[in-house]
Amino acid sequence: MNTPAVDTPATEEARPVETWLEAQVELHRCGFSCGAIDGVCGAQTVGALRAFQRSHGIAANGDLDQPTRDCLRLTAPVFTTHTFTDEELAQLHPVPETWLGKSTAPALAYATALEMVAEHYRASQNFVRQHNPEVDWADVQAGTTVKVPGVERATIKGRVAQLTINLTGHELEGVDEVGRVIVHCPVSIARMVEKRPVGELHVKVVIPDPNYTFDPDVFPESAEGKELGHKLVIPPGPNDPVGLAWIGLDVSGYGIHGTPDPEKVGRTESHGCFRVANWDAVMLLGVAKVGMTVLVTP
Repeated sequence: MNTPAVDTPATEEARPVETWLEAQVELHRCGFSCGAIDGVCGAQTVGALRAFQRSHGIAANGDLDQPTRDCLRLTAPVFTTHTFTDEELAQLHPVPETWLGKSTAPALAYATALEMVAEHYRASQNFVRQHNPEVDWADVQAGTTVKVPGVERATIKGRVAQLTINLTGHELEGVDEVGRVIVHCPVSIARMVEKRPVGELHVKVVIPDPNYTFDPDVFPESAEGKELGHKLVIPPGPNDPVGLAWIGLDVSGYGIHGTPDPEKVGRTESHGCFRVANWDAVMLLGVAKVGMTVLVTP
């Protein structure tokens, strides 16, 4: 996945979005992530649209009304295609089920062609399946071409000055110097209330493709962890527990990071950190700076 692109003007063919699928794709393109693209108006899509509306001074009602459609314009076709290569398919590898197995793997790459292409184009796996009914996903060959949403990266319009995380809304946003929202994405928060820091934090480190240290003390529910009794270093990759990015905060052990399960973001809870989809984690890598304020609100 790629880092955010520079700001570019809309094409002359840009027109108001007409469907929720078009809205999802265009929201992703401009930095307002609505979770996995599926063409359905769900809570995360409404949340992204409301953030977009606030950013543009429109009534934040979460509806595709005319003022919103006048601002949210389709800048390119909704769909594009992806052709699998030998190199891509050779990198696929099943993810070990145990922590020990993960620690001995050379990397935690994508496990399947479906997982790889769905994440690369910010889509749900079911959505990709539905739009490619002829593909045998258990036996994808090099040269196979599939239909996917036409979005790989976000174009951020402005400079992020501060990140904010709203615990109740399960939303992470980036605002510019005047407080205008220019980045938005769903976020998972800690399962235990006492592990949810509130207040002003700061970015301490920004790391692409991080490894992960498995600490049995953090996973008391893990029978394997109890048996191991020691820490393990898990190699990098999209299926690493912290995904493709680690943005460490100035509270020990806390950070904003990716995840191997993007479709669970905002719907399940974490052990303590702020978890976002890998595509959003990579987007945040391009805007987060050491020392940046991260304001966490209840």
